[in-house]
Amino acid sequence: MDSMLVVLGAIAIGLSLGLLGSGGSILTVPVLVFLIGQDEKTAIAGSLFIVGSIALAGGLQFLRAGFIQWRSVLIFGLPGMLGTYLGAFLAAFVSGVMQLALFALVMLVASYFMLRPLDLQTADATPRATWKIASDGLIVGIITGLVGVGGGFLIVPALVLLGGLGMHQAVATSLIIIALKSFSGFYKYLDVLEKQSLELDWNTLLVVTALGIAGSFAGSRLARRLPQDKLKRWFGYFLIAMGIYILARSGPAALGLTL
Repeated sequence: MDSMLVVLGAIAIGLSLGLLGSGGSILTVPVLVFLIGQDEKTAIAGSLFIVGSIALAGGLQFLRAGFIQWRSVLIFGLPGMLGTYLGAFLAAFVSGVMQLALFALVMLVASYFMLRPLDLQTADATPRATWKIASDGLIVGIITGLVGVGGGFLIVPALVLLGGLGMHQAVATSLIIIALKSFSGFYKYLDVLEKQSLELDWNTLLVVTALGIAGSFAGSRLARRLPQDKLKRWFGYFLIAMGIYILARSGPAALGLTL
């Protein structure tokens, strides 16, 4: 393993999270699989730890400002934790290449949100039925547990459109929800990895997490100076390219085909 790749990959994860607010955590699995060379299941488990830690560090910044809406954390986050735990449980019955193929599809969905973002600033932020918020949290949680992404690109719009939150509240609240979901899934993955005789590389995880947190703080400062629309558009194109690449590599094997 090239230590420089670890450093560059970790900084890229943190910068993208800080710059974009959502979608950046989707880089974590490709960094762990393709740059560091980890097994798919090990990478997805490690991704949940890294994403959860970075999200928690970012969310704690908003505590004093009072931006975190705890009602939404409970209504959206608790079903999300259950969903992530369930997704991690289901991962034991899904092959690593299938998970990677599903991850590529989630990447393509994320690219859609990046290239055609909802105009959340002018959206009708009217609170909806509690069951809609909870069910949305459950579904996003299952995706998180199965493929190892934080789901911020899904959570923020849901909190605004279903939960009736303003943008600042939605971003801050989503970070706490992502942290709760990620750690819930990671806890279950410890059991999954043990049953499959797989081990986490804690040195790599801690280095990536620390650099990712530092990168996210730097990215947050840079975000104030850079055009968000252009950043999201270019990141969306990048996700399309990466999604197609990962799907091309993992899709045939996931379908049982040999090239």
